[in-house]
Amino acid sequence: MVFLFIFSMKKKGIVSFLIVILLPLTCYYILKSSSDSSILMPKKFFYDSILTNRNNPDLQDTIWHQSKNISLVSQLGDTISLYDCKGKVFVIDFIFTHCRSICPVLTRNMSTLQHSFLTQGNLKQKIDTSLVQFVSFTIDSKRDSFQSLKNYADRFNVNHDNWWFLTGDSKKISQFAFEELKVDQFNGQPLDSDFVHTNKFVLLDRNYIVRGFYNGLDTASVGLLARDIGLLMLEKDKAKKGTVFKEIGKISWLLILIVFCFVVFMLFMFKNKSRS
Repeated sequence: MVFLFIFSMKKKGIVSFLIVILLPLTCYYILKSSSDSSILMPKKFFYDSILTNRNNPDLQDTIWHQSKNISLVSQLGDTISLYDCKGKVFVIDFIFTHCRSICPVLTRNMSTLQHSFLTQGNLKQKIDTSLVQFVSFTIDSKRDSFQSLKNYADRFNVNHDNWWFLTGDSKKISQFAFEELKVDQFNGQPLDSDFVHTNKFVLLDRNYIVRGFYNGLDTASVGLLARDIGLLMLEKDKAKKGTVFKEIGKISWLLILIVFCFVVFMLFMFKNKSRS
C-alpha cells in the first residue's frame, strides 16, 4: 500500500520523501569516507601473510605481523609483560646504563617526549600516562640489574608510571629486537645479534604492530614520532564493530514513527488536492 502510494505521488512528494529519509544517511557516509581517507596514517611495516578470497582473487586481506609478548623485570622489580598494557601506543628503544655514547642522548630525548604528553588543563603539569607506554630494554642484562636501571632512569627525571626499563634474559631481548621488531632492517648499518646497539626508536600501535622507525638522536625525527603517536591515538580499531547502526537500532521505533507520520501527511495532502 505504502509503495503504491509513493509511486503515485508527484515529483515534489518523491523529492521530499528522499530528502527526509535518505539525506541523513548520505551525509553520514560522506563524512565517514572523508574522515577515513583524509589523514595519511603511519604505515604498517611487516606482514606475515596475504589471504586471497577463493571466489574473487582480486580481494585480498593482509595479515600484519603482531609483535609477540615478552616478559621481563622492570626497574621497580616487577615482572612485566608487554601484553599487560592494553590500549596504548608503544615507543621502544635499546640502551645500557654504562653506555657513554648514544644511550644517554636517546634516554634524554625520550624523556623530553614523555614530558610533552601533559594532562590537559592540569596546572601541576602532570604527565598523561594513559596514551603512550615507553619501553627501554637493556642490552647488557648481566650488569644492568633492575636497581641499576632505576638509578639510571632517575637521572633523567623519568615518570615510572608509563616508562618501563626492562632487564632479564639477554637472548630473549635480542630475539624480540630482531624477530619481532626487526630493528636490523632499518638500522642503516649492521647490528650485532647479541648486542642491539641502535639509535632507533620503534613505534608500535595498540595492536603491537610496528608502525615506524625513528632516529632517536635527531630532534626532527623525534618530532615526527610525536606526530605519529597522535595519529595512532586517533586511528579507529577496525576489529571493533561500529556503533552507529547499533544506536540507530535503539531508536528504530522513532524512525518508523517519523516515516509513518510523513506518509499519513502526504496521503492527507494528496486527498485534499484531489478534492480541489
